[in-house]
Amino acid sequence: MNRIETKILNCFAVKEAEKNMVFAARLTQRGHIIHSMNDLMDLYNQSFTNETLTNLGELPHPAIQKFTVITLAVVGASRRFLSQITRHQNEVKFMSASLQYSNYSGEADFAIPYEIISASPQIRTLYLESSQADMVCYDRLCNAGISHDAAGYATPQGLRNVLIISATPYQWKHMIGQRCCRRNTDEMRIVMLMIWQNLYELSPALFTPEQTGPFCQKGKCLEGKMSCGHPIDHILLPDEILHLDYPLLFRGDASMK
Repeated sequence: MNRIETKILNCFAVKEAEKNMVFAARLTQRGHIIHSMNDLMDLYNQSFTNETLTNLGELPHPAIQKFTVITLAVVGASRRFLSQITRHQNEVKFMSASLQYSNYSGEADFAIPYEIISASPQIRTLYLESSQADMVCYDRLCNAGISHDAAGYATPQGLRNVLIISATPYQWKHMIGQRCCRRNTDEMRIVMLMIWQNLYELSPALFTPEQTGPFCQKGKCLEGKMSCGHPIDHILLPDEILHLDYPLLFRGDASMK
């Protein structure tokens, strides 16, 4: 496993999110014409345009974006990524591979930070040797009869992991906006940009750059004095940001993506 991969597990939910969002907004204004379930279903099945979706997404009424859950899988990100992304708790659910039950003896692989990918081969070797030494300790503990759970404390933060994340469209936009900011770790930004690309490909009207991307490209940095000092000052799509900030990922020998 030498690449980080992301994938939407319930692609149908993206179109369902669009439909539910428009339906919820229309319902608030048309209750007087609904006299039966048939009337309600007629309203539910009414068509809508991408322009309607985008306009509704710009309204200060996030509740209409919270009627559907979209689930994505992340394969190959580190356990450090896990500890950071799980700080988001509002309208988000996580499930990760467990160090208690998974046996990584002879199976371990490691996420390589982008800065180390960019460094000399000697630095990359130093990082991998350190990670592998931690796993040698893990193997010895397991062979000595120590449980996988207890031995797991010896594993490095760079140990690759498998994670599923479920969130509403509104919360996905919030997480992506926060975590694509250049103040985040490279791995965090790369994974969240990849997730945004997945979502954007299925619904460019719902996950527009103006509504989903880093706060700086939406006109205002929210970090105040903690700003990175290098804002994205024009509208870019997630794939464009990846190419701009992480060009090595698109070389054949880069192993973080």
